[in-house]
Amino acid sequence: MMNFKTTLLYLFLGCSILAFSQRQKYNSINLDSNKVAIDVLHPNAPSLKGFPVTPFRDTLFFVYNKIGSFNAENRANAIASRIVLLYKDPFFKKDSLRLIKSDFGVDIVYNSDFVVMSVTDLDGKTIGSSNFALAQKNLSIIQRTVLFQKENNAVESWLKRIGLVLLLISLIIIIVFAINKLFRWLRFFLIKRQEKYFSGLKIKESYVFSPERHLEFVLRIVSLVRIVVLIFTFYISLPAIFSVFPETEAYATTLLKWIFSPAKAALLGFLDFLPNLISILVIVLLFRYVLKVIKFFVDEIQKGQIKIEGFYSDWAKPTFNIIKVLIYAFMIVIIFPYLPGSNSPIFQGVSVFVGILFSLGSSNAIANMIAGLVITYMRPFKIGDFIKIGDVSGTVVEKTALVTRVRTTKQEDITIPNATVLSSSSINYSANIGENGKGLLIHTKITIGYDSSWKDIHKALIEAALRTDLLEKVPAPFVLQTGLDDFYVEYEINAYTKHPNQQPLVYSNLHQNIQDCFNEAGLEIMSPHYNSLRDGNKTTIPNDYLDKEYRVPSFTVKSEK
Repeated sequence: MMNFKTTLLYLFLGCSILAFSQRQKYNSINLDSNKVAIDVLHPNAPSLKGFPVTPFRDTLFFVYNKIGSFNAENRANAIASRIVLLYKDPFFKKDSLRLIKSDFGVDIVYNSDFVVMSVTDLDGKTIGSSNFALAQKNLSIIQRTVLFQKENNAVESWLKRIGLVLLLISLIIIIVFAINKLFRWLRFFLIKRQEKYFSGLKIKESYVFSPERHLEFVLRIVSLVRIVVLIFTFYISLPAIFSVFPETEAYATTLLKWIFSPAKAALLGFLDFLPNLISILVIVLLFRYVLKVIKFFVDEIQKGQIKIEGFYSDWAKPTFNIIKVLIYAFMIVIIFPYLPGSNSPIFQGVSVFVGILFSLGSSNAIANMIAGLVITYMRPFKIGDFIKIGDVSGTVVEKTALVTRVRTTKQEDITIPNATVLSSSSINYSANIGENGKGLLIHTKITIGYDSSWKDIHKALIEAALRTDLLEKVPAPFVLQTGLDDFYVEYEINAYTKHPNQQPLVYSNLHQNIQDCFNEAGLEIMSPHYNSLRDGNKTTIPNDYLDKEYRVPSFTVKSEK
């Protein structure tokens, strides 16, 4: 023979299958009804927002129009609540629902005096039908729904109760298992780290608690806490299980009274504080919604939807942070008198002590915060810019209220206090790399003797710049002659780039290309600081760039008589 648990399980499964089949039948009825309503919608109906009538979690039909001061949503909620009242009527009869014409259209009336809903001419036109046809259809849906709920209520109620009890029992077993496992882990953790956490209690040189006694005492406390938690869990679970069935609900009430009686004094104290708590909540909610309104405008300014002359979009977030701090500070000042014990000398003394500690220990932090604020509104750079501050060059990866972090080309993250940033000069290499900017002007110098043609040198330098990757072709590179010294001419090649963070690579490639272009043009890169007899000397141009028939000229001496 089957035991009680197996019988209960089979009963639960059978009820589940029956309820599921009934629910599917009910859903199919409502879906068919809604499909008919949707199929006949007037072409103008999609522009209206329909509110569903859902008395039993399933949508029966939609309401699109208002009546008088009742908007469509209020009408839908009112109709749903009236259908629930029909369901709760123990003497409900299907034939008691009738259609009666009224000044507004057609009413669905129960027992000649209870108006469930009114269907107006506009309701009918919205779905492309007459108000009477729509009222008939809604009447049929309401009748079928109420009858179905009444027939299905008993099975569904027992199904919920049995399922809830099984769920509670499963949950209690899981909680007890988790509590035991947690406390076992805690005991093992304490024993394993005994030397670290339990050194005993000493007074001078004498042990009041030895390390072993110290551990034993803590383990006993842990065991006692475990027992208390388990008892509390079982005690709370009994009223929860008893409250599921009406027959045992009285026992649940009694058990709850026993456990809540000791907490009565604390509750009364809380109730005394409740008016102040409500005042605090109102103040907090008020300030919260003020911040939400401000944040809405801040977000719009940050996105560029709202533009204020002289106020940049990247100022929006830091400005909001400042406003938020000020608003929260003002809120705390208002809330402070409502806090319990705010007038006590102890509370006031602690507040003064904390304020003194904050003032003494945060002078540098406040200086950096003020500097960060000034930097934000100065806008010398933003995240992603390639900058130089003092001897540090790199990409800005983070800007906070206290520090600025820069990542160098060697992938080193350097943290610079904002006070240092403000007191130092900074160079922003990324200021003109946007769509409207030409870019950063890369430049390097070379010195060549007067014996070389400056036109050939200009041509070779420009060709080297055009060959270099990451340098812009437009605007075109150009050469400046920056000096005429005693022994050489100083040339400077200038070219634009929109990749300032790649400067080391750009300069390296540019210098390589300058050597190649000068060698190809037969120009020697040599500044004549010294005197040299070139007659008979080999050229300094690499062999790869020389003609195959090139021969080192012989040294000649002319004699005169």
